[in-house]
Amino acid sequence: MEKKRQQLDETDSRIAAAMLASPRASWRTVGQVLGISERTVVRRAAPLFHDGTLRSTAVRNPVCFPDLIPLALRIRCKPNRISAIAATLARRPDTVWVDVLGGGDEICTVLFLDGPDARNNLLLRDLPATAAVQSWTSHALLRVFPAGFDWSGGLLSQEELARLRPVAPVTCTRTHSSLLPVDLRLVDGLIEDGRASYTELARRADTSALTARRRLEALASGQVVRIATEVDLARLGIRTEALLWMTVAPGGLEETGRRLSRHPQVRFASATTGSANLLVAVAATDLDALYLFLSDTVGALDHVTTMEVTPILTGVKRTGLVRPGSL
Repeated sequence: MEKKRQQLDETDSRIAAAMLASPRASWRTVGQVLGISERTVVRRAAPLFHDGTLRSTAVRNPVCFPDLIPLALRIRCKPNRISAIAATLARRPDTVWVDVLGGGDEICTVLFLDGPDARNNLLLRDLPATAAVQSWTSHALLRVFPAGFDWSGGLLSQEELARLRPVAPVTCTRTHSSLLPVDLRLVDGLIEDGRASYTELARRADTSALTARRRLEALASGQVVRIATEVDLARLGIRTEALLWMTVAPGGLEETGRRLSRHPQVRFASATTGSANLLVAVAATDLDALYLFLSDTVGALDHVTTMEVTPILTGVKRTGLVRPGSL
C-alpha cells in the first residue's frame, strides 16, 4: 500500500516554491523575499533537503548540446507490466521524466538521447524486443518554451518571483563544442547536486571557487543548463496533473506555446512533431481547477483546434531524478 504523503505546511510550501523558482537562491535571499528570518529558512529547509523531500539537480539544454535528441514517447503496455516498464525506463540515465498515464496502461517519458544511434536503438531494437510493450508513438521536442521552467506552483506572488529571479536568462547561443572542459565538469557536478557550494563544484572541476562561480553563472544565464528542484507536488497541495496533447494552427503555435508556458499552472510546454504539435504539462490543486484551466484558459485560445487530456496517475521520475518509493 502506498504510504500517505503528508502535505507541507504553508511556510515549508513557500520555501519549497522558492526553491522551485530559484534553486540556488541563498537562504538569506529566500528569507528576505518570503518575509521570514534566515534562521527560520535554514531550520525549515535543511530537513527537507536532508530527507529527500526537496532534491536539486540540473538538466542540460539540448539546444546547447546538439548531439542530444529530445524525444517524448507515449508507450502502451500490458497493464500488469506497466510498473516494470516504468521502472526500467526510469533507470535509464537518458530519461528526464517518466509518468504513468490514463487508465494505467500508458507511459509518457521524455528522453535526451545521445545521438541518432541511441535513438534508433531504442525505437528499432529495444522497444520492439520488449514483449510487454504493445505500441508507441514518438514525438521530437522541437522547441521547449522556457517560461514554463519558472514554474513555482502558484504559491508565490509575481513580486516575490521577480525578486528571486532578478536577471532574465538569455537565449542559448553556445554549443557543446564551444564549452570548456571545466564547464562540462561543472555541469556534471550540478547534475549530482544542484545546490553544491562553489567550493565543492570547484574541487570537482579542478578549478578555483571564483572561476566555478563565474562559469556557473554564465552557464545558467545562457541557458546551457537548467538548475531544477524536484519535489512531490502532492506535498504542496497539488494533486491533479495532466498532459495536454494539443493541435494548434501552425501560424499560432509560437504564440500559443508562449502564452501557456507563462500560466502558473503550466510546468512544461513544448512544440512537438506528431499528430499533436504542442505538449503541455499542467499541475492543478484538484479536478475542478483543471477543468477551469481547460475551459477558461485553453478555451480562450484562438488557434487550438483539438486537444487530448491524459491524467497523470503517478510520477516515477522527474528532472532526471527517480522518485523515492516509485520503483
